[in-house]
Amino acid sequence: MKKIAIIVTTLLVLAGCSTPKATADTKIRVASHVEPMTTVVEIAKEELAKEGYELELVPVSDNTAANTALQNKEIDANFFQNVPYMQVYNEGNDANLVGITAVYDAKVGFYSKTVSDLKDLPDNAKIAIPNDAPNQARALEILRAEGIVEIDRETNHDASLKDLKPNNYQWVEVALLTLNQAYEEVDLVFNYPTYIKSVGLTPKDALALEKSDGHYAITLVAREDNKDEEKIQKLKEAMNSEAVRKFLTEKNSETLVPSF
Repeated sequence: MKKIAIIVTTLLVLAGCSTPKATADTKIRVASHVEPMTTVVEIAKEELAKEGYELELVPVSDNTAANTALQNKEIDANFFQNVPYMQVYNEGNDANLVGITAVYDAKVGFYSKTVSDLKDLPDNAKIAIPNDAPNQARALEILRAEGIVEIDRETNHDASLKDLKPNNYQWVEVALLTLNQAYEEVDLVFNYPTYIKSVGLTPKDALALEKSDGHYAITLVAREDNKDEEKIQKLKEAMNSEAVRKFLTEKNSETLVPSF
């Protein structure tokens, strides 16, 4: 009888030890929708698999859908945006999204189909810039650095068209995902390498490039309520892995710069 009791006790202890592993949350759902973000997520998926985690890349139609899905807890994280863009979403939607880790800076700049040098830009040129606040500020800071515009106040990554000193340019505000269409219709357009490559251009073709300080780095984003979960921390490690760095530096050095 005593022997049976010992066996039963041992089985209970073993069962107790195995329960956490059996019930561990090892599924991670991450939304992203364009290259090279999706490839970075796929690389992280391979890294996580080595530690027993299963990452699912969740396709979404646009940036707003990716943030809404995260806020609604339909996914665990997303990867497509910079922190300033995320903060605008939080403010407009009473959301609690948080940046987990910066992954890379995109080499953004201005492109033209009508001139080959900024000094040849006519006074009445049509200039297309994004209509969202963070990217509009980013675009205007590049133009200020190039001496194309003057901004009427001290700014901290928050300039907008209303802050410009008088000029004769025709300003066209467009949604981020329609910048390529604007390229065909204006004299100068701000753009990301991810988008502009579809019309056969790279940052080498830009008339002006941003001198990045990391403020707009593309960042892994989660929520306030799940940011400290083990699987999110494992995802963070995978997104900052040497495999990701190798992808950024060896295959995308012309367009991207690691931020970790």
